[in-house]
Amino acid sequence: MKGYVQVYTGNGKGKTTASLGLSVRAAGAGLKVFIVQFLKQGDYSEIKALERFSELITVEQYGLGRFVKGKPSPEDIEAGKKGYERVVEVLTQGQYDVVVVEEGNVAVMCGLFSENDILKLMDLKPDHVELVITGRGATPRVMDRADLVTEMREIKHYYKNGVKARTGIEK
Repeated sequence: MKGYVQVYTGNGKGKTTASLGLSVRAAGAGLKVFIVQFLKQGDYSEIKALERFSELITVEQYGLGRFVKGKPSPEDIEAGKKGYERVVEVLTQGQYDVVVVEEGNVAVMCGLFSENDILKLMDLKPDHVELVITGRGATPRVMDRADLVTEMREIKHYYKNGVKARTGIEK
């Protein structure tokens, strides 16, 4: 089966949810999935759920568990670099059928690695691997190179009415 490059971007809710849904679907078909999460650290509900698929879905986090505002710290950059190097290794080995780069676009916006680094991941992708890159702020070059781009557009969100992220729904 030929693999493609998918990008989920935009300011609306649903990018991570879509990539995780794809991951579960892939695991249901017996495909091996690798998910790298940039800028995230912690025991989110999706991590707990995906542990049930541990023989087919691997999740690794390369964030420090805090929101990066402005210039990232040297520790944030180091964590991002380690995560990026891990994705390069995973793609080069070609042992996974689906590779999800969670918040890859945001990592570029924050300066953890470059737009050229994301484009390099696309170049490294073996033909059989489906590569999914999520996060708001996908650059025009990344979107141009992708085979599928979905933009989640916020029209209305209860967060603006003071509703905090709820366990099992947003976190």
